Amino acid sequence: MRISEKLTNTTWAAPTLQALKAELDQLEASGSLHIPNEPGGWWHQYVCPTHHTELEFDPTERDAQVFLCPHGCRIEGDAYRGAWLVFKHQSMARVALQAAAVYAGTKEQAYADLAKRILVSYADQFPQYPVHPDAQPWMLKGRAFHQALTEAIWSTTLLRAYVLLQDEGITLNKIEQAALDMFLSMLESSMTQYRYILIHERKNAENNYTAWLNAALSCVYTIRGQREQLVDLIDSEGGWKHHLSIGVKPDQFEFEGSTYYHIFVLRAYLISAEMAERFGIDLYHAQGEQGQSMKGMFDVLVGLSDDQGVLPALHDGPLARVPFAREIAEIMEIGLAAYGNEAYAPILGEAYRQMDGERCRISLEALVYGEGNADLTGPMPGRSSLLLADSGFAVGRNPNNGLSFLVDFGPHGGSHGHYDKLHLSLQHQGGAFTPDLGMVPYGSSLRKEWFAETASHNTVSVGGKSQAIHEGRCKQFTESQDSVYAWLQSDAAYEGGLLERHLLLTDEWLLDWFEVNLNSEQTIDWWMHAIAAPEAIGGRWASIEGDAREILGSQESGYDRIELLGRYEPNARTGTEDTTSLLTVRYNLDNSESGTLYQSTVMFDREVDALYRVETPGTSVDPSKKLSGLLHRRNGRKVSFIHLYKLGSAPAVSWQSAAAYGGIGAGRIIIGDQQKRAVCELDAEQGLKVTWEEDNE
Repeated sequence: MRISEKLTNTTWAAPTLQALKAELDQLEASGSLHIPNEPGGWWHQYVCPTHHTELEFDPTERDAQVFLCPHGCRIEGDAYRGAWLVFKHQSMARVALQAAAVYAGTKEQAYADLAKRILVSYADQFPQYPVHPDAQPWMLKGRAFHQALTEAIWSTTLLRAYVLLQDEGITLNKIEQAALDMFLSMLESSMTQYRYILIHERKNAENNYTAWLNAALSCVYTIRGQREQLVDLIDSEGGWKHHLSIGVKPDQFEFEGSTYYHIFVLRAYLISAEMAERFGIDLYHAQGEQGQSMKGMFDVLVGLSDDQGVLPALHDGPLARVPFAREIAEIMEIGLAAYGNEAYAPILGEAYRQMDGERCRISLEALVYGEGNADLTGPMPGRSSLLLADSGFAVGRNPNNGLSFLVDFGPHGGSHGHYDKLHLSLQHQGGAFTPDLGMVPYGSSLRKEWFAETASHNTVSVGGKSQAIHEGRCKQFTESQDSVYAWLQSDAAYEGGLLERHLLLTDEWLLDWFEVNLNSEQTIDWWMHAIAAPEAIGGRWASIEGDAREILGSQESGYDRIELLGRYEPNARTGTEDTTSLLTVRYNLDNSESGTLYQSTVMFDREVDALYRVETPGTSVDPSKKLSGLLHRRNGRKVSFIHLYKLGSAPAVSWQSAAAYGGIGAGRIIIGDQQKRAVCELDAEQGLKVTWEEDNE
């Protein structure tokens, strides 16, 4: 649908057009629409070395040598300057697309001229850039940027602006056309060369780079009218169809298991599809060799999203940042128009909320790619549980319980993976309660020192070390009308060790039973990082006796980033049998209908078990804003961690040792009151066995 049609067919396009026009006028008046002569560097270095937050970028700034942290730090240096230049060049490409869109809506020549000026200026300048001398050795080097990848992304924005101008009847004069032709020729040459290196020399065709090199070349061939070359690009080794078959798992998730890179690759696919459609080629409904499709890639995001439309930051990727929100908005606008699934709307609305503070269409992404008048303000529709067996994620939901869970058991994720097998994210109606913390820009030391380590995830670490790179498995995943059960297993995280996590979600509570079996006695740490601080119920957080660093032991694998704030000391032993205790903590869930979350923990020996409140770096949005989480520590060779979660009120729970009822093994947990209770115990062959008992009197 053309922009002129949207102005009459939608309620939001006209005010959005005027807002975008006013923004361009402000940028023009500020004198900031200047293209630097220097090439860009690597944007991941645009991060404060003290606070580990992304530095601020102001598009109204013409030039910059000093770069500001949100906390007031003033940063200087060539690496930061190079990263700022990435943002500046990308911002100018976005202005070109915005100006083309405003022209399409207003027919005011000044905006077409602005878009042309930026396009031609870059076309003139591009040959002046050398192959980047400062790029890191592992990179495929670009000219306008350290990475050819960044160059491909930037070029597609510029070339989409040109295509939009073409659609509106704008042409270039001979001198301008000659500059553009040279730019296209050089871009084609470098993108083709790097495709060959990736696909044939490195045998790494599935790399997310490939999808973007394909997208850039698709734009080049479309502008030139080269249908044959585009068809070959789609059908050849490493081309669009082949990449879809090898870069996306059969369960429709990108092969690295990262939400960010899933969206990253899907966006590149959509650009290629947009260009192919101009030749009458439909890629929107094409499939890979195992049924992979772009629609499937959209639908899997619906399954992973929380109730508010927030996507989890699985493996590498930001928890939230405005440029990422723009990418989400772009793909969701296109997906909503192409497939009409209204379940995409809450994800789109959340992206706009992160961008502009409101769940409404007021951005460039809406004007260029959006259609229709879908309601973006509502929550996600009811969804069933989800198992991504190939990618290794499972989501448990119960329509009568505000709690849900997401657990990671699958492949490591390559260079973008974390040491996080059997990581658990808890969610409630207001959002994620124990989210995956996301990933800071790669220039931050915390990337490897904290956010990728096991201790930063809601799983188990052994001996003060992170897990090995490995792949776990799902032993069982069942969903019934009353409950969801997941049995996840890992036997390669630690040599000679077996980790098993059993999750049972009912209409009232969630049971998390984590078993660890080792070939020798070691210290075993169970971690939980929540967005709310735990409050001791029936006890207090006692000050730590002795040196906290010595108690933690390890000074590697992220342990040096952890502070011990207190050890749980109950006022009296509760739910006891032998030496067993039950400790309960409460969390206040701000701005949520869920209100309060209670967590009960089985402590098998108060003299040996320890439940600590810890302080750690915050989420990747701002690591300097500390989180207060839990560390449950036990020593042994065979160890159980049993935790129960319930919204609204503390669960009725007790532990019964096997000796008390003539059973075999550690024992069983009883959840509920005399009216209705669940008796849960583990069986080596069958997993978690649940018997429901009701008092019928």
